[in-house]
Amino acid sequence: MSAKKYLMIHADDAGLAWSENKATQQGMLHGSINSTSLMVPCPWFYEMAQFAIKNPALDFGIHLTLTGEWKTYPFRPITPTQYISSLVDKNGHFHPKRQQIRDHAVLDEVRLELINQIEFALSLGMKPTHLDSHMYTLGLRQDLLDLYQELGEIYKLPILLSKTLVYYTGESPSQFNLPEDKCFESLFMASMQEFKNGGNSLFYEKTLDHLPEGLSIILIHPALESEEMNQITIDHPNFGALWRTEDYNYFSSEACKLKLKDNNIELVNFKSPLIQRLLGA
Repeated sequence: MSAKKYLMIHADDAGLAWSENKATQQGMLHGSINSTSLMVPCPWFYEMAQFAIKNPALDFGIHLTLTGEWKTYPFRPITPTQYISSLVDKNGHFHPKRQQIRDHAVLDEVRLELINQIEFALSLGMKPTHLDSHMYTLGLRQDLLDLYQELGEIYKLPILLSKTLVYYTGESPSQFNLPEDKCFESLFMASMQEFKNGGNSLFYEKTLDHLPEGLSIILIHPALESEEMNQITIDHPNFGALWRTEDYNYFSSEACKLKLKDNNIELVNFKSPLIQRLLGA
């Protein structure tokens, strides 16, 4: 494996909005996006779940969700709020910040909500290939990381366990007990610095040109340019409407396909036996 370059181009946040769904769908059917995960509590989850069910050859996971970061577009949990009071605000919406989960979430309530998210997806007929964590909120505390691994074992699904993603939350990975052999660190995701200095497309071009041998994952957040996304992402430039449009445009482009070919990069996803062995449940 180490002598070849393998890449997963993974679209987070499917189900967030129609614009997000359509971009992800088009990118998977016609572009270079080859994996995604769905946010079960979001208003447009059902539409994306139906797409997943109708396209079983594609790769769909569950984007386990405990936060709703948008100013005018909050999410409600799947579980009745009286059973998970530590996870919601006075209006019954998820908290917008990860820190509120880190400081106040009751573990049993997190477990209940996340199991309900997974079970609801399964009840519709989805067959998820993996679990991952929105805003990597499950990387904030040791008990949350342990629960994350527990859910992967219960449902026999790979999870994306990573010290790099823990670091992105602002926490120090060194404070946690993480299994080295199950952590994956060849991850790439645009930052606000790249977005401001040249744009996401330039960052992705450089990433593909210098991709290391072995398996890597690029995490993206595509959406169509739309008034819908402009309204959802008010006052949120990082991962905002323009950011998501750039992600969609690049990974739907012929330039991206050519760049992958020129760099002899093979696309793989959670359905690939290779990934099952490396990140397997």
